[in-house]
Amino acid sequence: MTNQAAMNEPWIKGKWNEFKGNVKEEWGKLTDDDLDRAEGKRDQLVGAIQQRYGLAKEKAEDQVKAWERRHGLS
Repeated sequence: MTNQAAMNEPWIKGKWNEFKGNVKEEWGKLTDDDLDRAEGKRDQLVGAIQQRYGLAKEKAEDQVKAWERRHGLS
């Protein structure tokens, strides 16, 4: 995890309920259970995306980074 991502993680956790809808729009294969387990924890979100979409960790990480940029989180 980058330093920037580590700094943003507590903020994402605090706003997780607001971001869950955006995450679900971006990665529609994620279930509500996946999102509940992630609870705004970046590494959990990356892992869920990796698993549901059959992606390499680096590719899932790249997708989350792009999502963060679009939502002003990085």
